[in-house]
Amino acid sequence: MATSIDEGDDPYLWLEDLDSADTAAWVRDRNAETVATLSGSDRFAAIRAEIRQVLDAEDRITCPEWRGHFYYDFRQDAAHPRGLWRRTTLEQYRRREPEWDVLLDVDALAGREGENWIWSGVTVLRPGHQRCLISLSRGGTDAFVVREFDLGHRSFVEDGFTLPEAKSDVCWIDADHVYVATDFGPGSLTTSGHPRFVKRWRRDTPLSEAETVYEGHVDDVSTHASHDPTPGYERDFVSRRLDFYRSESYLLAGSGEQVRIAVPEDAAWEAHREWLVIRLRSPWTVEQVTYPAGALLAARFDAFLAGERELTVLFQPDEHTALRHHVWTRHHLILSTLVDVRSQIEVLTPGGTGWRREPLAGVPEGEHSSIVATAPDLGDDYLLVSEGFLQPATLRLGRVGGPVETLKREPAFFDADGLAVRQFFATSADGTRVPYFVVGDPHAPCGPTLLTGYGGYEISMTPHYNGALGRGWLARGGTYVVANIRGGGEYGPRWHRAAMRENRPRAYEDFAAVAADLVDRGITTPAQLGIQGGSNGGLLMGVMLTRYPSLFGAVAAHVPVLDMRRYHRLLAGALWIAEYGDPDRAEDWTYLREYSPYHNVRDDQAYPPFLLITSTLDDRVHPGHARKMVARLRERGHDVAYYENVEGGHSTAANHEQYAFVWGLTLDFLWRTLVRRTDRVVPRQVSPAAAVEEGGRGIRRGSS
Repeated sequence: MATSIDEGDDPYLWLEDLDSADTAAWVRDRNAETVATLSGSDRFAAIRAEIRQVLDAEDRITCPEWRGHFYYDFRQDAAHPRGLWRRTTLEQYRRREPEWDVLLDVDALAGREGENWIWSGVTVLRPGHQRCLISLSRGGTDAFVVREFDLGHRSFVEDGFTLPEAKSDVCWIDADHVYVATDFGPGSLTTSGHPRFVKRWRRDTPLSEAETVYEGHVDDVSTHASHDPTPGYERDFVSRRLDFYRSESYLLAGSGEQVRIAVPEDAAWEAHREWLVIRLRSPWTVEQVTYPAGALLAARFDAFLAGERELTVLFQPDEHTALRHHVWTRHHLILSTLVDVRSQIEVLTPGGTGWRREPLAGVPEGEHSSIVATAPDLGDDYLLVSEGFLQPATLRLGRVGGPVETLKREPAFFDADGLAVRQFFATSADGTRVPYFVVGDPHAPCGPTLLTGYGGYEISMTPHYNGALGRGWLARGGTYVVANIRGGGEYGPRWHRAAMRENRPRAYEDFAAVAADLVDRGITTPAQLGIQGGSNGGLLMGVMLTRYPSLFGAVAAHVPVLDMRRYHRLLAGALWIAEYGDPDRAEDWTYLREYSPYHNVRDDQAYPPFLLITSTLDDRVHPGHARKMVARLRERGHDVAYYENVEGGHSTAANHEQYAFVWGLTLDFLWRTLVRRTDRVVPRQVSPAAAVEEGGRGIRRGSS
């Protein structure tokens, strides 16, 4: 039976203390045990080395960003583990070995300043692109410092815009003004730990004198401001984020008046020149017309703010199709959709008689394609990446209505000969069909299989090329499976809402159904089926361990959420109440208690071996989740291993060396556990029902 744990009698609350010497000693002991047990084999050393080779490969594509007439990228390799921020021209980028202009060497900066700097991003001033605001975190946390940088002189600006470490939001207005939302002192943060004031800050003045332009509420998530510098369409916006999905947004008029952008609170919107584009997350009735959740609408911006409601439907979902994302060029809107988790891309062009629709040129069949950059300030060019589970990425440069050229092709990092990608559908407990991809040798006998999933926040699990996983798992004969369970965005908002709050167990039932379907099809056996997930996917792993232990041979969780009684009180957890529910409400705790992994460890239940990996510096998901779960399992004598990286934040790793160690540990743990739990090769056996779908959908093979 499960032993009841309430806040008042939780024996492991002390493991939530981030500054305790006792807690630090406990972490050191667990790390030492895990390193001694799991990192000493030749196989682990080989997997770690192979992952590192993939990550450090010079010909690995790092998708560039367009800023003005330059291509920028951030590159990490063996010689520069913290990374180089650099830029080059299109002419140079076309070459096999471009000449890069290095703007900032983070390793050199960290060495000079004696800081553990990790690159966190950059905001470049438009137009002109001569100044930028660089964000640097200590060890990979979500909190960061901000420092102004001169791109022409390649140096930080003395007495420029600078912010101390915080979860800030900053945006250029012009060369001498920025919008800033940060920790201004006591009372300036929301209960989620994010800024609730937005201020307009003028150069050469102290931050304390910045003018408040917008104030959110204490129980909001955060506030935000932005400036659109497009000539002829200069606009300023402010917003307050009510919860993870709802917000209120306003146009700042010249008189200081705030004009509401009157879209549904849970809708996303974007202003581009004369257009307003609205993406719905729930049905919206306007003038007796109801637009469905997942639809994309367009209106004239000025007319909409004036009260007119002439809306054009640019995309409408159906049972199989959902909008993945949209992006503007100067004159066109590019839509990326998923049809049963397979990408399609088309171009919409506004005109006098409506919107013209046509396929985007240069998109290959059978691969997953995404638009990674456009330059609306300059024209209608776009950068397109196409890849697949077995197809390395190809980067193409195109122009809407014009030519498409291949800029870069990533090499193959593992041998895909004889491997194939198949798509199947499992039937969940309530009859819902759940898609999943199987990558591996379709003719191999039952063997070690790694199943992963996420199932939350409307995030889609789509095909992509993972050279590290290919080298460390597929090349060793393993099978890799991606489950597209409810809670994700594979079928739009309806797929997500089906597993929100009290409906969260639908995601877990979906994942269990995929696991059972893999066995029914003869792809694997429970003893040979391992699972891995991170963050919300780590919660998924915890539930699989405690609710469905007989389905799996091994479980690995990275930076997991596991204590659903206290998650909202730990670091950024209050932000997730809209997704999971509020444990302080009795009606919500009733259903959260039913699946909270930490509260469902049973004394009379055998569990498969469990590996948990987290980071001391994860300031998003508190490491206490994993620590307490490990302590509880250890107390009951279960097979559990724990590793806590000292840095890396929510990604668990701050550089390639750490990433290779973490994933080497994970893959070797899964492999050794799944192989040793079966003492013979199990013949491939397919049930009669599975034989009907034996071929799967759209088999894509490696080289033959």
